[in-house]
This record gives sequence, C-alpha cells and structure tokens, in this order.
Amino acid sequence: MLQPRIRPQTLSHRLPFLYPSLALRNYASQGHHHPDHSEGVPPPPPLTVTSTTPSQPYVRESDSELNGIRTYKPRTPGVRHLRRPINDHLWKGRPFKALTFPRKGHGIGGRNVTGHITMRHRGGGHKRRIRMVDFDRWEPGKHTVERIEYDPGRSAHIALLKRNETGKLSYIIAPQGMRAGEVVESFRQGVPQELLDSLGGSTDAGMIASKTAWRGNCLPLHMIPSGTIVYCVGLYNGKGAQLCRSAGTFGMVVNKNDEDIKKRLYVDVRLKSGEVRMIHRNACATVGIASNSNHFRRQLGKAGRSRWLGIRPTVRGLAMNANEHPHGGGRGKSKGNVISQSIWGTLAKGGFKTRKKSNVNRFVVTPRPQGTRPKAEKKSRKK
Repeated sequence: MLQPRIRPQTLSHRLPFLYPSLALRNYASQGHHHPDHSEGVPPPPPLTVTSTTPSQPYVRESDSELNGIRTYKPRTPGVRHLRRPINDHLWKGRPFKALTFPRKGHGIGGRNVTGHITMRHRGGGHKRRIRMVDFDRWEPGKHTVERIEYDPGRSAHIALLKRNETGKLSYIIAPQGMRAGEVVESFRQGVPQELLDSLGGSTDAGMIASKTAWRGNCLPLHMIPSGTIVYCVGLYNGKGAQLCRSAGTFGMVVNKNDEDIKKRLYVDVRLKSGEVRMIHRNACATVGIASNSNHFRRQLGKAGRSRWLGIRPTVRGLAMNANEHPHGGGRGKSKGNVISQSIWGTLAKGGFKTRKKSNVNRFVVTPRPQGTRPKAEKKSRKK
C-alpha cells in the first residue's frame, strides 16, 4: 500500500542533524554574513521579518477532509468506500423526548391501511422516533439555540430552540452554519414595537430588513429583500413551510412585484430546480440554506448500512421470472423484445405523461428546464 509522502520540511524539524541544509532559519535574528565587500559600500541591513515557523509538524489534510467529507482507512471492507460528511458539532446524546413520538406500524414496511404494499423496497431498519419540527414558527420573541441534532427522519439537521421569555422548547430545520448559542427570531406576527423604537420609529423596509433578515430568522416573504437566499418556504398564507426543506436546498427571492398591480400579492421565488414560482407575500420563509449540504456526497459503503436505514434490496426486472416482470424470463440477458417499462407496464422511456397541456399552473412564472442533454449541448458547442 502506498504511503503518503513525508515532506522534507517536516523532517527538518524532527531530525535537524540529518538535514542541516533543510533546517529552517529564524529570520528574526541576524545571520552570519561573510561577503567580500568593497570599500565604501555598507553591508546590507539585517532582515527583520517575523518568523512564521510552525511549532507543530506540518500535517497535510486530505482533499476529502478539505471538502467536508471524512474517509476512513480500509481496515474492513465495509469502510473502504465509506464517505461521511464531517458533522462534529452535532449533539451526541438523545433527543428531547417530549417533542418526539415512536415510529411504529406496518407503514414502516411500505404498506397502506389495508396492508397492501404501495411502496416497494421498504422495511426493517433501526427503531426511530419522529421529531416534531415546528414548520409554522408563529411564536414571536427571541429564541436561543440549545444544540444542533441529527434527525433520522430527514436529511437536514434540526436545532433545538428555547424561548427566552417562557423557556418553551421547539425544533426547527437548522440552517447551514448555525451553532449552539445563537439567537433567532420569528417575525410572522409583525415587527415588534421595541425594534421600531430602536430604529427611531422609521418604517423604511431597508432598515427593518437590516435588523430582521438574518440567518435562521423566519419572516414573511414581503419583508425579505430581493436576492436573499431562503429555505423552508411556505406556499400559502397562514400555513407552514413546504418547500426547500431537505439538506442543502434553498431558494432565492427574485422579484417582489411592488409596482405590478395584478401581481402585488405575490413574490417571485426561484427554486433549486430552476423554476420561478409566484408565492403569496405573507407566506413564511427562513433566511439561509438548509443544513448538511454535503449530504449528497455521502457513500454508505456497504449493503448493511442501507438495511439499517430501512431500505430493502432492489431487483432488476431482467433478473426476474416471466410472471413477475415484463422484462423477466428468457434465456440469458434478454427481455424478450419488450419496450422498457415498469413492473406495472408503465412506459419508462417516454410515452407516458402525467400533466395535460391545458392544465397549466398559473403560479409558475418560469418552468424548470426539462429534457436537457448536457452531452449533446457540449458537442454542439464544440462544432
């Protein structure tokens, strides 16, 4: 196995008697000069640069560590391809039990109320407790972040908040970069009078936004400046967050439509898919990006880790029998000259549409890009 290269600079600190020429010199002290100066030419002044020699040997971090992903030495086959996001700031203990309830029932195995399997490849897994996350955030006042926790029911992390006035605890989706000790606030019920008095009674939108549009604060969309990154975006007035709740997702407030009379009730928000959508101006949104943005870079490393998450194996239709899948049966790798389709006969490569052209969503300003072929576009650009 290849060992990492040892830098000579590191060896010069550890073994200076073996590498005298590589030993770093302290530039703060005057060196021994023996030049043959001519008459009338003064010697050069001593260098006064402060020494930057590190006290500890230089240890180079791997590229994956710099990208926020932790890799492991392959002491076992299960950790050879294991990749995990670095989340050393997470709470190591159990959740606040009063805000959780057990996840049980035959719904864990992908069954509906009649017991029929409606979602395949589900079942088993470790026991979990559902965290009750506050997506509405109607409680005004300042809340202090007690800790950041892992939630097995979602990809993003959650933050345990404690209201300063009453001490009430609640969970929210944590933004990227939030840590324990920070103070967040919700302005869904309006701007408090204390904040207006601190601004000298000014109702200027820019001055109010400079005090309210901070990371982790929940505001109505009309109070958020254009160009702000938001997550946990609501769709309707008076309801909780429904969009941009998974790890690393966010939207951007594009246009507030203040001058348009017909669209004054709506704010244009660009979603992560590229779609620009009109959302009610009083709908909620939280400033920031949903936490755990490196979630998509993870690699489970082994099949057993998927089983811990409640994910059962997926079998190809080509490997099944003829009575189990349209692609099954036959000798060898042959699907019997059948068009690619699902186990229920739905066409897999086009020919099956779910939306009618007449039923257009009027709240979509710019639809998300569909059917793009990056490789074909690159070839056309080269030509």
